[in-house]
Amino acid sequence: MIETAVQVPLIEARGLTKDYWHESKGLVRVLRGVDMRLHAGEVVALVGKSGAGKSTLLHLLGTLDDPTSGRVIFEGEDIFARDETALAEFRNSTVGFVFQSHYLLPEFSALENAMMPLLVRRASREEAAEAANAILLRVGLGARIDHKPGELSGGEQQRVALARALVTRPRLLLADEPTGNLDAKTAASIHELLLELNRELGTTSLVVTHNETLAHELPRCIEMRDGVVVPG
Repeated sequence: MIETAVQVPLIEARGLTKDYWHESKGLVRVLRGVDMRLHAGEVVALVGKSGAGKSTLLHLLGTLDDPTSGRVIFEGEDIFARDETALAEFRNSTVGFVFQSHYLLPEFSALENAMMPLLVRRASREEAAEAANAILLRVGLGARIDHKPGELSGGEQQRVALARALVTRPRLLLADEPTGNLDAKTAASIHELLLELNRELGTTSLVVTHNETLAHELPRCIEMRDGVVVPG
């Protein structure tokens, strides 16, 4: 009998919990033992009602926050076994983030905003500008690279945020309601761009969304409810 090799997940949550202490509510349990896995190159929707724990899970997978218990395994390694310096390096080199609010720096141009992750990595300005210009061209902003965020539409600002997230060619893209503030037509164009870039770059992507159209367009959908992943 021929044995089939088991594909190791790119990233995996094992029994993840997250508790917060609220002054009036006391102990709040946001995640109650989340188990999930993403394989390299997947693009997956994460859905669920507000308060289900979606954003908290993204923050833990991206090491923006620490779990109360459980583990995040990246290519077989317990990522939270690293110290803070190594975690910061992991975030900058391996993970790209896109949020509902784009968090662009208003005093800088689209090009300068997209350059930021590479400058943090101490790339030269020339190298950072070349890479940022290329990804901005790819997301359709070649004519807007010198514009500041206040001179861009909401959809253009989110494209800059997406370019900034992808300029380092991360292994993992975590997107939290990336089209939540956009009109339906603009949201659809961002959705299509996410899928195109996934196919072109092979970046593993987890997209939190309330948009049922997007969720059904993605190859796989994970639902969260009351702090756990719903089996299915």
